[in-house]
Amino acid sequence: MDKATPTPIKVVKVPNRPIADRFPWPFKGDTHDFSNNSKPLEPPIMLDITPEYVEEIKLKRELLDTRKEQTYQSAPHSFEAQWEILEMTMDEMASIFPHYFSVVKNGNEWTFQNHILGEEQSFTFGDNSTLPYEPLDFIGRHVQADLIYLAQRDGDLYLDAGQLCFPANWSLNFDFGMDFMSIHFPVPSRFTTSGLAEKIRNFIMRMEPGKPWTRFNWTVTVEPILDSSPEAFDEWGVKKDNVTSENAGELVYFRVEDQKLFRLPRSNGILFSIHTHLIRLDEIAKNPQWTKQLNNILVTMADDITEYKGFLSYKDKLVTYLESTIEETSSN
Repeated sequence: MDKATPTPIKVVKVPNRPIADRFPWPFKGDTHDFSNNSKPLEPPIMLDITPEYVEEIKLKRELLDTRKEQTYQSAPHSFEAQWEILEMTMDEMASIFPHYFSVVKNGNEWTFQNHILGEEQSFTFGDNSTLPYEPLDFIGRHVQADLIYLAQRDGDLYLDAGQLCFPANWSLNFDFGMDFMSIHFPVPSRFTTSGLAEKIRNFIMRMEPGKPWTRFNWTVTVEPILDSSPEAFDEWGVKKDNVTSENAGELVYFRVEDQKLFRLPRSNGILFSIHTHLIRLDEIAKNPQWTKQLNNILVTMADDITEYKGFLSYKDKLVTYLESTIEETSSN
């Protein structure tokens, strides 16, 4: 969207839709495949604006303001890539969701409007001093997805910048600056001994501009907690002990990360976006196909994978709940 002057801000709401109608279900079959299940992203769009937008952006900003080192890190040499990510994201926001966002450009003088939040920011593109935060941090405060920048140099990938507010048990503060293999340690031994880790790294390094990829990652968590970082383990980890086969439907949430990878043409790095979705187990139980798939996957999943995903201690309780749900559905 490219106009001479910005239009006045008119606050709009994101319409609500039932979670089961829009949840990104990750399974096609009844078995878990611990592999690189990436596929071309069609259409090549990064963003998804859901009814949880306002709530999640508020939480994101609270975490960024109170746990800065945990949620945002960057290297000074990442600024060029940060501006590239801001431009790419802002242009997509305005073109795909023009009723929610707009961008007005007059040379390097830009004005961005967020119509959901009723916010406006004017700045000079390329000049960090004209934004209240670094470019990646600024644009990340307007999207639900976490944004990670992987620089490609010296035959490897390095985590050179990132805004990570909703991690699934990994730490930006710990992993910042690491190479690809170090970021993914420790993982189940089959990930390293099979050569899968190197294959995934090499796959990412061969990515071309304009040809993004996507994959789903999943786990389960107790209560709708998005920040399951190691630093916050005392807040979310202890809740695992509360799960029983009777309350699993209300207490446990299925967590899916919609992960997308984009080659940045100017900086030659990689933008890794992670949009996390949560759905309560009793909502899944309303869908017989989903219930059977999840149950079969949990029953057949190896313990090392289950432990890596963080729910080995209560997996049996989840299976008992799902099997009772299947039995109840079959008898009706």
